[in-house]
Amino acid sequence: MSDLYDTDILLWSEQQSALLRRIASGETINDQIDWQNIVEEVEDVGRNTLRACRAQLLQALLHDLKAQAWPLSRDVPHWRSEARVARINAADAYAPSMRQKIDLADIYAKALRALPETMDDQPPLPVPGVCPVTLDELIGDIP
Repeated sequence: MSDLYDTDILLWSEQQSALLRRIASGETINDQIDWQNIVEEVEDVGRNTLRACRAQLLQALLHDLKAQAWPLSRDVPHWRSEARVARINAADAYAPSMRQKIDLADIYAKALRALPETMDDQPPLPVPGVCPVTLDELIGDIP
């Protein structure tokens, strides 16, 4: 079973989900289940969703920072749009249990580090050194 997991994850997942459905209906086929990899995959689902939410928050903050740092750039409408899309994606990925695992200050610090040093040969205008928004503001009602 682990060989199939390593060589064809799609087929493995289809077979394992079919077996789990059979167990759920009362069949006794525990010996056919790849329990070790199933447990790891279930754990990964949550971690990957959390990672995706954090990544989208980072992108939203970075695009907002670019628009704030270079407000006269012709790219501001594009950055604002990209920030909205990232906030929408973050909100879609977000689950309440993630709140204590999302360090917005850390994500904002990463966005600051990712901010370009110049844009069109212009240095950035000053931006806040600490995150000026809350998680609720980022993933709440998105204009």
